[in-house]
Amino acid sequence: MPTPTPLRPHHGMCLAYYQGRGYSPAFTRAADAALLRLLEENPIVRLTVAADVLCAACPNRRGSQCAGTGNAARYDRAVLERCGLREGDELPFASFAAAVQKAVLAPGGRTAICGGCQWNDLCNGPGRWAELDEN
Repeated sequence: MPTPTPLRPHHGMCLAYYQGRGYSPAFTRAADAALLRLLEENPIVRLTVAADVLCAACPNRRGSQCAGTGNAARYDRAVLERCGLREGDELPFASFAAAVQKAVLAPGGRTAICGGCQWNDLCNGPGRWAELDEN
């Protein structure tokens, strides 16, 4: 059985609006590839409040943590709470994305969680999970 893909819970929100922009060209290439794999393969993801598949090429990564302001961990905990999930939970990516859509994005909770994020202006409209069917 394949090893679950580590995924920060707040990336369930970020990926819904991701547009191919990033901190650096290397980050953007890695994020593009990660999103494509998540959508095409629907792997089992393991929710983590530490570096994940998207953080691999992030210039803010310091070991398994983010060198940013600490917002990432706060965003992660808020997504977990709203979705009724816990760190370490494992589930298919599509099920996680559907949970984020239902518990966070559809009811308008994203702004309360991460409205001050530097990427906030990109997060408009329904996002790519709006039509996602949970399997």
